Parts: sequence; C-alpha cells; structure tokens
Amino acid sequence: MSGSATPRNGRMALALIGLVLTMGALSFAAVPFYTWFCRTTGFAGTPQVAEKSTGEVLDQTISIRFDANVGGGLPWTFKPTQNQMTVKIGDTVMATYEATNHSDRPVTGSAVFNVAPDVAGAYFTKIECFCFTEQTLQPGETVSMPVVFYVDPQIKRDPDTSRVHEIALSYTFYEKAAPQPQASLPPAQKPAYN
Repeated sequence: MSGSATPRNGRMALALIGLVLTMGALSFAAVPFYTWFCRTTGFAGTPQVAEKSTGEVLDQTISIRFDANVGGGLPWTFKPTQNQMTVKIGDTVMATYEATNHSDRPVTGSAVFNVAPDVAGAYFTKIECFCFTEQTLQPGETVSMPVVFYVDPQIKRDPDTSRVHEIALSYTFYEKAAPQPQASLPPAQKPAYN
C-alpha cells in the first residue's frame, strides 16, 4: 500500500507545482491583459487612441467638461484652460491644459486619465495627448499641454450611450521618481606580472 502512495504523492506534487507555475504566469499576464482590455473596450472610462478621426461628423453636439488634479505631493499647479466645450460629435477638437512647476528643481510627471461616465470611454478617442509621454518641467516653468480628440459617432448608435449628453475628461499628474545616479566603479586593477 505504501508503494502505491509514493507515485500518487509524486503526481500530486507535480500537479501542485504546475498549478503554482500556471497561477504565477496568469498573474504576470493580468496587468497587460487588463490594460489591453480597458483600451479596447473603454472599460472603467478608459479613452480610446487613434491616429485620426473616422471622418464622420454628426449634426449633434455633446458637452465635454475638463478636470485636472495633482497627486502625491507633486509641486505643480495643473488646470484646464477651458472648463467646458460643446463639440460636434465626430469633429476633431483640441483642448489645452496648463502646468506650472513651483519647485526649485526639474520635476517629471506622468498623467493618468479617464472619462466619465465610464460607458463613454469606448467612444472618447484621443489622437494626440500630453499623457502619452512623461512631462518634465524646469523650475518655475509653465507649459501648455494640448489634447486632440473626437467623440466617435457610434456613441449615438449604442443603446447604452445614446442618451449621454456630457462627458468629463479627467487627468491626474503624479511625480515620477528621478533616476538614481549609479555609483562609479573603481578602476579595474591590472594584474601584476613578474
């Protein structure tokens, strides 16, 4: 009886190791998969990204509200230069935000964004955005940051979004940690040959 338990225990151990490895691989893939899912579906208010608009412009308008925040002790002021715009659905539009670094050192920030209501994320499409890259502001520097976008006309054809008349575009900037300087290595010692 104990002889048959050893192969069974070995198979069980291998199965458990396989399960642990599979769970580890799945957890590693979860973040990129979630990011892809949000960008593809607009889930959780994630806006879409495109190189250009569809070209279709409806004779209907939608109101866009703009919101700006800073987080994590970032020494910037960050605000939209317009609080609200009424745009034609499908029309390519540019809005701007303004940021000022109030510190005495260069500061790099990275913006996270979303739209509300969440269901509108699948139809709010950015063509250009300061949020695609990190932004570095010098001490006392003020910059204007554009975002070029359109609202996809499909928003009016989707029963879940056909009654959406206002979308809020919100950004929050967080400070990115400065890269740490690498310690210099001592010069290599030459071997002494006698």
